[in-house]
Order: sequence, then structure tokens, then C-alpha cells
Amino acid sequence: MPRPRTSARAVGAALVKGSPLRSSASSVPSVPSSVSPHPLAPYGWDEGWETAFTPYTAEGLLPGRVIRVDRGQCDVVTAGGVLRADTAFVTPHDPMRVVCTGDWVAVEPGGNPRYVRTTLPRRTAFVRSTSSKRSEGQILAANVDHAIVAVSLAVELDLGRIERYLALAWESGAQPLIVLTKADLVPDATGLGYLVQDVETSAPGVPVLPVSAMTGDGLDVLLAVVSSGTSVLLGSSGAGKSTLANVLLGDDVMVVQAARDVDGKGRHTTTTRNLLALPGGGVLIDTPGLRGVGLWDAESGVGQVFSEIEELTGRCRFQDCAHDSEPGCAVLAAVDAGELPHRRLESYRKLLRENQWIVAKTDARLRAEIRRDWKRKGAEGRAAMEAKRGRWR
Repeated sequence: MPRPRTSARAVGAALVKGSPLRSSASSVPSVPSSVSPHPLAPYGWDEGWETAFTPYTAEGLLPGRVIRVDRGQCDVVTAGGVLRADTAFVTPHDPMRVVCTGDWVAVEPGGNPRYVRTTLPRRTAFVRSTSSKRSEGQILAANVDHAIVAVSLAVELDLGRIERYLALAWESGAQPLIVLTKADLVPDATGLGYLVQDVETSAPGVPVLPVSAMTGDGLDVLLAVVSSGTSVLLGSSGAGKSTLANVLLGDDVMVVQAARDVDGKGRHTTTTRNLLALPGGGVLIDTPGLRGVGLWDAESGVGQVFSEIEELTGRCRFQDCAHDSEPGCAVLAAVDAGELPHRRLESYRKLLRENQWIVAKTDARLRAEIRRDWKRKGAEGRAAMEAKRGRWR
């Protein structure tokens, strides 16, 4: 019996009516026709940002939103246009506080060079761990309402990678949405339905929308989602992010290159994170393809991605159940009964271990707890081996 296909129209109804996509805190408020909207309203300026900026207005600084960061400088859109500013004043040695695309900032009204004086407190921040051996996080985008994870249907689905993206998205405070791009490459409706449901199984509570830039399928729903608040496009190189961005912008703004036939991967045609106001409302941040999607203190995000395992954990006999071989483990019972895919449990364990390791790099007490746990398990393993040897003698 084939599984039913989840249509783009059905997803659209869920998103627009009573949707899981919460109303954006930074969306542009409605204004009476007699009042002219703020020049920065198309970029997400609202009463909340205006209140937060009040102390800097008294200092004569200008409000603006960062639309691009490049080598210690950034482009900032202000009421008077786009300015180029230096970011040296904003704690350049703290990677979690550097100026990022999507930040709202206070900029000097003049000067050569012109400086960003401070950033306003972020509402959300999409952070991953860096490939550096140091314990550092890298902010990919700030003040984002919708995290759109682009996944290409031109290659085999990597569900584990999707779960990683979702963990970071949930942790950021943004509402995730998975967009399955290049849906025209799966013309069979039943086959596409299977793919959609496979992803839905790995993304509880997250809408999954198949789209095609070639045929236009699903794009009306996506346009409705991004028309309010700030959306960030995330995904691997070759996932079709730049093509999607061009469709949403209604123009060939982003450079597009063909993906390789061998593995579906593309070159990094987008090399910086760019913030763009959409013609139909809303703001879009396009990002380069991500090779590494390392977790950064994302325990609650992992918990949301694997919400069914977290729920089962509450039914385990032991509160500190590791879901390994403990008696009365509700998680293992669900795996044995076929109610929980074993792949999901393995992915859950892997992401929790990785996140614990990242956090332990900056938490001495947690490092000590991990060492004690390793020693305990080592002692238990040695005792078990001695017991086996005793039986063999």
C-alpha cells in the first residue's frame, strides 16, 4: 500500500493557517495609511528594535542592519542608504560577539573610516562549531525567524545531516522548514511521497515542502512563508539555495553553477552571507554551502529533533538510562517493537555525544564527569572480562 504524498498545498495550509511557523517577532508591523513606514521597515525594523536603539539615538548614531560582512568590514543598510563600516570596535576577538549578517547595529553618522559602535541584543542566532581545534562557535546568521534547510533530491537523502541542521535551527530560536529542492527530478508522485515521509520521520514537528524552480511547484507556499520576518537559506553546496534565492527575489541576483553529476555537489558560488529584502515582503539571508555542520551547545535542539526519544526516555525504569542495555528501557523496547527506527537512536546518541564533547571543552566540571564515567565503564568492562576468564578456567 503506497504511502500518500504530502502535497505542497497541504503543507501551505499548515504553514499559513494556524501554522507551526510562529508569527515573526521581527516582522513589519501594520501601519495606518496616514503614517509613512520607517525606511528600514522592509528590512525588519519594528517597535522593538526602535526601543532597543533609543540610547544610541541620543548619541547621534544611526540604526542599520548588516547585509554583508567581509574581512573586518560590513555593508550596513540605513535610512539613508547602504554604508561601508569597520567592525573593529565590536570585540573582534570574541567569535560569538563579532558583527554578523542580520545584526542590527549602531553606526557612526560620518567619519573616514566609519565604524560600527555596537550591535543590538540578538533575538536569535544560528551558531555552529568551527573546524578550529579551539573551542569556538561561529555565528552564521542573526535575528532569523525561519531557518529554511534546502535538501537536494538530485542525490540520496542524508537524514543524519538533516537532523544536524534541525538541531542547530531549533537551538537558534528560529522555526525550521525543510525544502526538498529539484522535486522535478522525481516525477513519480508515489516516489516523491515516500521521500517526503522519510524526511518527516526524521523531522518531527517540522514542515517538509517539495519544490521545483523548474516547474514552480511549491514555490507559492515558500513565498508565503518568507514574506514575513527574516529567513535564512541553509544547506550543502549544490542544494539549489542560490537558485531558490533568485526565484524568491524575482531576479538573477545570486550566481548559479551546475552541480556535479557524480555526487550532486556544487561549487561555492555564494561565498558570503548576503541579506536581501524580498519584493513581496520579508528578508532573505543566503549562505554559502556548509561542508561542516558541527553542533555548538545544542542539547535542547537535539532534544527537539528527537522528541519521540525524549518522550520515551520519561518511561524508562531508570532516570539516568543510557538506552544501551538497561532493563526496563522504553527506548530499546520501541526499537525492538519496530516503533522507533534504530537509525534514529544511533543518530541521537551520536549527536548527544558530540554536543557533550563540545560543551566539555569549555566546562571543566563536565570534563571531570566524563572522565569519571569513562573510568567507571572501563572498570566495569575489565570486571566483566575477568568474570568471563574465571568461567573459562
